Amino acid sequence: MFIALQVSIEVVHALRDVVSQLATRDGALADQIRRAASSAALNVAEGSKRAGKDQAHHYRIAAGSAAEVRAAIAVGAAWGYFDSANYAALETLLDRQAALLYRIAQRR
Repeated sequence: MFIALQVSIEVVHALRDVVSQLATRDGALADQIRRAASSAALNVAEGSKRAGKDQAHHYRIAAGSAAEVRAAIAVGAAWGYFDSANYAALETLLDRQAALLYRIAQRR
């Protein structure tokens, strides 16, 4: 499996508990994270089957969606819904995803 897609799926898996916890406090923000994380993975998959500018476009959308996930986690922490200090492993995974998406979007 394409590494960027594999990592994006890992992010979705890592977010399951976070989203469940968040849904009890802020359903809209939980849904936003769910949709953005799904969008990142799905756009990587679609982009892998495209070429040229169309491929780069999908990878840029995936990178934007990944950034949206990161911002939504920060917003949830800012609202006090959870302690962001407890999510070091998630942050590491989000960093890896961002780096992979940046590289594939830039080389196209």
